[in-house]
Amino acid sequence: MSIELYQRVALTRDVSEGNLQKGDIATVVENPPATKESKGEPGYALEVFNALGETTAVVFVPASAVRSLRADEIPHVRPLARAASE
Repeated sequence: MSIELYQRVALTRDVSEGNLQKGDIATVVENPPATKESKGEPGYALEVFNALGETTAVVFVPASAVRSLRADEIPHVRPLARAASE
């Protein structure tokens, strides 16, 4: 699967950093190489936007945590969960 820069993707798992959930949509903004810390798996830097187009998070995830969007899917709105400390 080839994911290009600035392509929108869906998360395939929850990501606690940024309070993100499986199915949330993000934009690929960087494609860093595999490292020891990533156990040899390449990954992506993702920028996440709210419904108004404002950035809510930038997170780094392994390539296995994202997939391309499909034509048979529609976006869904949900409230962004706040961290327990807020």
